[in-house]
Parts: sequence; structure tokens; C-alpha cells
Amino acid sequence: MLSVIDYKEAPTTNPPLIEHGRIPCTMTAIQAVFIRGYEERTSPKPHTVYRIDIQAHVRSWQMWRRYSEFDDLHTEITKAAGATPPATLPPKHKFSILCSHTDTKVLEERRTGLEVYLRAIIGAKEDKWRESFAFKDFLGVPVGRHGGVQGGAPTQFTSTAWLDEHADLQARLRDVWADINKRDALSDRSDVSGAHKSNVAAKSKLAGVLARIGTLGRGLQQLAISGMSEGELQRRTDMVARLQDDCEKLGKVVSVARQTSMMRPSGSTAPALETDRQALMGSVASKPARRVFGAPPQETEATRPLDNVGLLTMQQTQIHQQDDQLAQLTTILQRQRQLGEAIGSEISMQIEMLDDLSNEVDRVGGKLHTTNKQLNKLS
Repeated sequence: MLSVIDYKEAPTTNPPLIEHGRIPCTMTAIQAVFIRGYEERTSPKPHTVYRIDIQAHVRSWQMWRRYSEFDDLHTEITKAAGATPPATLPPKHKFSILCSHTDTKVLEERRTGLEVYLRAIIGAKEDKWRESFAFKDFLGVPVGRHGGVQGGAPTQFTSTAWLDEHADLQARLRDVWADINKRDALSDRSDVSGAHKSNVAAKSKLAGVLARIGTLGRGLQQLAISGMSEGELQRRTDMVARLQDDCEKLGKVVSVARQTSMMRPSGSTAPALETDRQALMGSVASKPARRVFGAPPQETEATRPLDNVGLLTMQQTQIHQQDDQLAQLTTILQRQRQLGEAIGSEISMQIEMLDDLSNEVDRVGGKLHTTNKQLNKLS
């Protein structure tokens, strides 16, 4: 991931953009913005969209925006900040709109102008434009993500941004587990320095996750005020609680350094210390028991961060869900059976009515035959 923006292509008319080749320290979320292309689309009517490439600390993504959306953004951030941004939008084409969609020169000039406009807002000394909700929403920055708000303290969450933050924290917890496993592997190879570095990395990542979990919990209060249902709030509260439990377990694992395995020579048969026995028996905070019986389990995104207790809870929940689904299926089948029996009774009744009708037709036919004979005799 790039942490420095190459401004060789940027015009030199806006000095605040450059500070020793780096984005000013006031912009901690987005590190680079480029508009490298455009595309013509036909729905709902012919128009041109510009591809915005955004690079942040831990990821990069793309957004497609029309010129009219840039124009709306300019109006909104000017109103929100009470001042005009440090750059102006490229002017609209003086000829027909259709011409601007087909003229490559016009489109290229507009692409360059829009890129300069975004870079000027990002590189400005004042952050009132780039910290506005309209600007972050325009670039697709999830409101409330760590590092996306000054000081790591989000001012508001959306429902989707909250879920994105939760998913990112789960991924970071998996990274902590990976560092712990790496520490243990290096410790088994008597690489004390490497094991220590991995343990420090795990502690650092875990500390960051703990701080963000608190922010995630406070975000639920904002979502409750915005009208989220009570059931969904309870579900998300449980999700935060599970993250806290995972962090507590990881904290115990990280705090227990495998000093015995690091100090004991490789292949040594010396008896284990009493602390090792206690750690293995669970009386001392140690690495939570993992699944070791049977064949190696096929891990998924849902099961990877869970220990035995979490896995058992998830399995019981799935069993209850399956029981509920089976009960619903049984009810449906019983209803189908009742419908089938009702249809069978109706068909039997219709058959009887058809038989009666057939007999009546035969009787009337016999009477007509007799009447015809009598008429023939009279004639």
C-alpha cells in the first residue's frame, strides 16, 4: 500500500498539496486520490462517469462519479464549511451536452481538472471540507472506520459502516492469532528474537482492536437514536460482546510467553515446569484449547476466530435453527397433506356427480328413443 503520493503529474499551482512529498499530517485517512479514466454509459440516458482511485492506509478502492455529482458535492461542502474549497471545478462545456460526451479533448481536460479539485481538498491545510460527511460519502469512506476520522474517534456510524468495522476487527483478530502461531513456531525453533517480535506485533494489534471495540460499542447508541430496531441492536450488542471475549482470551495468550520452550534446548527431555503443567490444565491463563480430535477441521471465516466454547455455541445455535426449520417444514407438509386429502375428496365427489349425470343422460336418451318410436307409428 502506498503511503506517499507521487505528485509529479500534479500541477504546481497549489503548494499546500506538497509537504516534502507527503500528504500533510492532518489528512490521516486518504493518502492518494487519482482520476485515471472515464467511461461512457447509456442508462438511464447517455452520460460519462469518471473513475476515482482512492488509496488509504490499509486498502484502496474505486468510485465512479458523474460531473453533476462533483457539482453537487461542491455545493454541499461549501454550504457545510461556510467557505469555498481551495480549488474550483472545471467549467461546464460551453456547447451542447452531447458534444462533451463525445469530445475526447474536453473529457480529458475535465478529468484533469476534477483530479486537481479533489487533491486540493485533501491537501488543504484546513480540514473542514475533507472532514465533511458529504465529501467522505462521495469518496466512499465508511463513516466511523478507524483512521477515517480525526484522532480515531468517529462522530457517527451508518448501519453498513458499523458492519464493515466489525468485519475489519474480526480480520485483525485473525491477524493476532497468526502472529501468536508464528511466535509459537519460532519459539519451538529456539528463535527467541523472532518469537519476541511476533509477540510484540500481536500485542500492538490487540491494543488497537481493544480501542476500536469501545468505539464500536458507542456506535450502537447512535444507531439506536437513528431508529434501529431493538432486535437488531441486541444482535449487534452480542457481536460486540463476542469480540470483547475474543480479545480477553487473546490477551491471556499474548501475556503468557513460552519461556520454557525458548530456554529449553531443542530436543531436551527435561521435565516440564509446574507452571507449564498448570497452564496446560487451565489453572493459568494460557492459549485456549483448539480442536485437536479427528481429522484437521476445514476452517471457515465464521469458525476461524472461535475456540471450543464459541464453536459449541455456534453449533448449538445452528442446531436450534435447523430444528425450527424442520418444524416449519413439518407444518408445511401437514398442510400439503390436508390439501391433498381435500382435493381427493372433491375429486371423488365430482366423479359421483359425473356418474349421476351419465345415468341421467342415459335415462333421458331412453325416453327420447321411446318417444321417437311412438312418433314414427303416428306418422
